[in-house]
Amino acid sequence: MDHKIALVTGGGRGIGEAICLAMAAAGIKVGVNDVREDLALEVVDRIKKGGGIASSFQADISNEHEVKFMVERLLKTFGRIDFLVNNAGIADQIVPIMEYETNKWERVIDINQTGPFLCSREVARSMIKSNFGRIVNIASICGFNAFPMRPAYCSTKSAVIMLTKVLAIEWASFNINVNAVAPGYIGTEMVENSARLGKLSVESLCNRIPLKRLGSPKEVADVVLFLCSDGANYITGSTIVVDGGWTAYGYI
Repeated sequence: MDHKIALVTGGGRGIGEAICLAMAAAGIKVGVNDVREDLALEVVDRIKKGGGIASSFQADISNEHEVKFMVERLLKTFGRIDFLVNNAGIADQIVPIMEYETNKWERVIDINQTGPFLCSREVARSMIKSNFGRIVNIASICGFNAFPMRPAYCSTKSAVIMLTKVLAIEWASFNINVNAVAPGYIGTEMVENSARLGKLSVESLCNRIPLKRLGSPKEVADVVLFLCSDGANYITGSTIVVDGGWTAYGYI
C-alpha cells in the first residue's frame, strides 16, 4: 500500500477518522475531507505526528462545484487518486413520516446519495486515465433493513448499495473495483450522544446483536482497507456487512 493515494470523505471523526488513520498506518497518503475543516485538520495533524502523510480538503460533497474543486486540489497535491472512500453522511430526524420535513428529506438525499455519486464521478476521471482505482462506499444495515421513522436514511443507504453495483459493472473494464461496507451499530460519537440523550439504549442494542457488543470504527476501517488491497482484486459490486450478526439474526 506504500505510496498509494486516498481520498476519504467525512474523515474528520468517527468511522471516517478511523479509516484515515488506518490508511496512513498502511503507508497510504491520505486526503482528509470534511465539511468542517477544523476536524479534518485535527486528523491530518494526528497522521503527521505518527509519521504519515496527509492533507485536508474541506468541501461539501453535496455541492458539485466544491467536489470538482476538491478533486482538482488533491490531484495537484498528490498527482493521482488510487482509493476513494465515500464515507461522509448524515442521519435523519427520527419522526413519523407524516411529520417529516421536506427540506430535511432533501438534505439527507443530497449528502448520502448525491454526494457519493458526485465524488465517484469526479475521482473516476483520474482513475480511468490511470487504469486503476478502488472505490469503497459506506452504506449501512439500514440499506437492507427498514427502520420506522427513518425514511430518508434507509432510502439513501439502499441507493448507495445499488449505486455501488452500477459503478462496479460500468467501470470494471478500467480496472476500477467498487464495493461497499454496511456497518451496523458502531461505537461512534453519534451513538454515544444518542445514548446520553436517552434516544437509544446501548444495553438493548447489545442484547439484539449476536456478538453482544457494539462494533468499533477500526473494525469497519479494517474491512475498507482490505477492499483497497490486492487481496480484494477479484471483488467488485459487493457489499460487506459489518454488524456483529445483526442482519443475519432472525430476532424474536
